[in-house]
Amino acid sequence: MSDEKRESKTPSPEIVKAEEVHGDGGLTRLGDVDFKHDLHRGLKARHITMIAIGGAIGTGLIIGTGSALARAGPAPVFISYSIVGFLVYLVMCALGEMAAWLPLGSGFTGYANRFCDEALGFALGWTYWFKYIIVTPNQLTAGALVIQFWCDRDRVNPGVWITVFLVTILCINYFGIRFFGEFEFWLSSFKVITIVGLILMSLCFALGGGPSHDRKGFRYWKDPGAFNTYIDKHNKDTGRFLAVWSTFVTATFAYLGTELVGVTVGEAQNPRRTIPKAIRLTFYRILIFYILAVFLLGMIVPYNSPALAFATKQSAGASASPFVVAVIEEGVAGLPDVINACILLFVFSASNSDLYIASRTLYGLACEGKAPKIFAKTDKRGVPVVALGTSALFALLAYMNVAADSATVFGYFVNLTTIFGILTWISILVAHIYFVSARRAQGVTDDQMPYTAPLGRAGSIGALIGCCIIAVFKNFNVFTPGSYGKWDYKNFVTGYLGIPLYLGMIAGYKIWYKVKNGTGSGIRAQDADLFSGKDVIDKQEQEFLENLAAQGEGTGWTRIYNRYISWLF
Repeated sequence: MSDEKRESKTPSPEIVKAEEVHGDGGLTRLGDVDFKHDLHRGLKARHITMIAIGGAIGTGLIIGTGSALARAGPAPVFISYSIVGFLVYLVMCALGEMAAWLPLGSGFTGYANRFCDEALGFALGWTYWFKYIIVTPNQLTAGALVIQFWCDRDRVNPGVWITVFLVTILCINYFGIRFFGEFEFWLSSFKVITIVGLILMSLCFALGGGPSHDRKGFRYWKDPGAFNTYIDKHNKDTGRFLAVWSTFVTATFAYLGTELVGVTVGEAQNPRRTIPKAIRLTFYRILIFYILAVFLLGMIVPYNSPALAFATKQSAGASASPFVVAVIEEGVAGLPDVINACILLFVFSASNSDLYIASRTLYGLACEGKAPKIFAKTDKRGVPVVALGTSALFALLAYMNVAADSATVFGYFVNLTTIFGILTWISILVAHIYFVSARRAQGVTDDQMPYTAPLGRAGSIGALIGCCIIAVFKNFNVFTPGSYGKWDYKNFVTGYLGIPLYLGMIAGYKIWYKVKNGTGSGIRAQDADLFSGKDVIDKQEQEFLENLAAQGEGTGWTRIYNRYISWLF
C-alpha cells in the first residue's frame, strides 16, 4: 500500500490526545468519532488472572463431558481434551505475544487490522461479536434449565428466571469495570474451588475413599473398555475412530472462552506484566482443570452406566452432570443439590462475562471504524453504554425457551457458538503468524519482546492447521442417518453457517476496500504498524511500576499476599 494511503489512516492529533488522556494510549483509530470518555484501566492483575481462569471453566466441562463419555468412552475424551488443550495453549501464547507488545483497546481485532489485513479484522470482530450475542442467551437458557432441577417449568415459566438473570448481569456490567472485575474475580474464585473439589472427590472415589470403599482404579478402562464405538457398530476400528473424532466438538466447546484475556487488555493495569502471567498459567490450568478432571472422570464412571445414559438426555442441571452420576454410583446423598447450585453460579458467571465481551467487541469495532460510530460512546465511568445496550438486546433470544423445547434451542446455540469460536482461534493464529513476520522484517528481535510464544511462528502454523481440520469436520455426523432422514440438515446449517458468513465478510470487505481506495486491504510485513501508541503504553507502564514501588509491600495481610500469593496472579 502506498505511503499516501497509510498516512491517510493516521488519527488526527486531537483524537490521539484524547485517547492518551483517557488511557487507551492512542491505540485505536476512532476516525472522526467525538466521544468524551474512553475505557478505564480498572482491571487489576488478580482480576485478569481470575477472569482468564473463569473463562476456561464452564458448563462445557461440568456438563458436556458426560455426553462425550457416554458416546465414545474414557480414552477418546482424554485424547481429544489433551489435543484441543494443546491447540488452545498455542492460541493463547500467540495472543499473549501480541498483547504484551501492544495492548490494544480494540482487542485482537486490532491485531488483525494492524499486522495482517483489515478484512480479517473486520470478519474477526463481527464473528466474535456474533459468537457472544449467541452464547449470552445460551447461558441464560442453561440457567433456566438448571433451576428446573428444583422448580419445574410447569410451576414457574422459564421466562421469569431468564428475566432475573438478564437484569442482574446488565446491572453488573453497567456499574463500571471496577465493579465488574471485583464481582467476576470472586465468582471465578468460587469456580476454581468447585472444580478443585470435584477433582479431589473423583480422586477419592477412584482410590476407594468413597462410601462404597470400592477401589475402582482402571477397572472401567477394561470393562466395558477404554473405547466405545460410534455410528459404525460393525467395524470396531472405524467405530472407535469416529468415537474419538466425535469428542473433539465437545472438547472445543469446553475450551471456548479461554481467549477472553485478549479482550481485557484495554482495561488492564500494567498489561505488559499481567497478560504474560495469565498466559503462562494457562498451561497448568488446562492440565489440571481439564485433562486431569476428564481423566479421573473416566476412572469412576463407566461409559455404559444407565445413570450416565439418563444424564446425557437432560441437557443441563445437576442431573446432566457426569460428576453427579459418579456421586449417585457411590451413593452419596444430598450432593446433587450442592453441585446444581455450583453449576447455577457457573452459568451466571459465564453469562456475566459473555455480555461484557460482546459489548467491548462492538466498542472495538466502532473504534476501528468497522461499526457505526455511536457504539464507541462511553459514559463518565468508561462503560460503552450503547454497545452494552445493543448487545443486551440479543440476549432476548433466550426467551425462545418459553415457546420451544429448551434442550433443542440449547443444542442449536451450542452448534453456532462452537464454529464462531473456532473461527476466532483461526483468526488469532493468522494474525500472530503475520505479526512475527512483520517484527522480523522490521528488526524487532525476540529479546526486545516482553513475551514470546514458546513455539513461535511454527507453533501457530501447526495450531492453525489443527483448528481448520476441526472446523471442517466437526459436524461430520450430520451426514449419517438420523432424526431428519438421510442427513441432519438442521444441525448442518447451525454447525457450518459461520464458515460462509466468515469468508463472505472477508471477501465483501476486500471488494469494498478495493473499490473505495483503489488498492488491496492486505498489509505487507515491512508496512505493518508495530509502534503507533507503543510510547504511550511504555510511559503508562513506567508510571505504574513507579507507583507500585512507592507503595512498598505494605504490612500485615497485604504483605503476606504480595509476597506469597500474588505470584499466582
